Amino acid sequence: MNSYNLITSLAFALYLGLMLSIGFVTYKKTRSTADFFLGGRSVGPWFTALSAEASDMSGWLLMGLPGVAYFTGLQEAFWTATGLLVGTYLNWLFVAKRMRKYTIHAKNSITIPEFLTNRFHDKTKVLQTISSIFILVFFVVYTASGFLACAKLFSSVFGMNHYVALLLGVAVILGYTLLGGYLAVVATDFMQGMLMFIALVATAIIAVGLLGGPGDTVARLSEFGAQFVNPFVAEEGSSYGFLDILSALSWGLGYFGMPHILIRFMSIRSNSEIKASRKIAMIWVSVAMAAALVVGVVGKAFLLPVVYESQSAAEAVFIASMQKIFPTFIAGFFLCAILAASMSTADSQLLVASSAFSKDIYKAFLRKEATDKETLAVSRITVVVITIIAIFLAMDPSSSIFDIVSYAWAGFGAIFGPVILASLFWRRASKNGAIAAMISGGVTVVVWKQLSGGLFNVYELLPGFIIASLFMIVFSLLEKHPDEAMFADFDAFTHIED
Repeated sequence: MNSYNLITSLAFALYLGLMLSIGFVTYKKTRSTADFFLGGRSVGPWFTALSAEASDMSGWLLMGLPGVAYFTGLQEAFWTATGLLVGTYLNWLFVAKRMRKYTIHAKNSITIPEFLTNRFHDKTKVLQTISSIFILVFFVVYTASGFLACAKLFSSVFGMNHYVALLLGVAVILGYTLLGGYLAVVATDFMQGMLMFIALVATAIIAVGLLGGPGDTVARLSEFGAQFVNPFVAEEGSSYGFLDILSALSWGLGYFGMPHILIRFMSIRSNSEIKASRKIAMIWVSVAMAAALVVGVVGKAFLLPVVYESQSAAEAVFIASMQKIFPTFIAGFFLCAILAASMSTADSQLLVASSAFSKDIYKAFLRKEATDKETLAVSRITVVVITIIAIFLAMDPSSSIFDIVSYAWAGFGAIFGPVILASLFWRRASKNGAIAAMISGGVTVVVWKQLSGGLFNVYELLPGFIIASLFMIVFSLLEKHPDEAMFADFDAFTHIED
């Protein structure tokens, strides 16, 4: 091992050791499924905000988004980031407080399927089953993207075999998630969110400075095409019109249906702290995404003579920039930000997916008499099983992190977004409407993804969200004898003081 790899390995080892130590510390505090899945609803505003954003952005922010900006310019990357920024704000503004209040009111629900079942008074538990299955399927895909980012990181930095790199990253994520559950995830997410933020901002500012400042940087990027300095201009010979912009902006709709983000709202200590969390989250996400875009486009000039020939390869632009800028140990520590991004999302997804099986399938249907201790054990076993499946999906080193996240994001946004919004804001929303919305949204995303050309080039989340919303409205209104007890329950919720 050369001196560079030795020093970088030391930085990685220190960071990974710290993450695992957090798992051991929080293990002692995790005594029940409520602790394992929701941290006992005791998380403060700073930890809630940074955990929500770190688990949201994942390796997509540090690898996927800069890779798209480097390879195609600002159009798709800029408008996607703008949509996500708006979606983040609206989710915190309208959903966060109501989500926490209603999940407590609905028999202290600690998972999304359990909340929907209690909200719509579904005694058949069909909602619980369908939503759990969708969560398991799409989170396996989503988790694979985090594992893939870890593997690409280790491969790029150490020249490590893709499969060995994949297993190494998975081992650490699996370790602290199994030990500490939600408290470990939130604590590590807080640290990872800070590291991601500092690494992105520092790399962006220094890269621009080394190119001669903002003016010289823009001049040099213009040589590669106007699309690298202006998000309204498309690559020569192509067009980026209204439908393309609308498609990219529609990424923001996904927030309303992301289970791993929604549970952050459910876990915060008090509704009075949500406003502070929202401010912290918006500052973090605004600055971090702007820095990610800068790192991507600036890399075109900054990394010369290195040129990436594919979008998948370009996802290493952040890694290469840091290695060029910082001394070995600092670069190694900052490279942990990519590992942090991947870990902060994968751990959250593993936790939500395991809760979908252990609480909403195993305890609800397979073994209703299961004790809390038994359900907790099943949760940990489920984490391992999901991890194994996700590993197989992450085996292909040529896969694009951006594309994998895009598909899973669309699935969750279309399946759960309209249902969550209706459950929180519409008194007349019904169980049948929720079932119809979830199924129609999921089917639309899967089918739309297989089509191409013209209107079908629009991001599948947008048509999926629209169709699911229509099904929610129509099937709810078609019920001739709605549940009056459900209406009374909703009215009681709306009168709860903050």
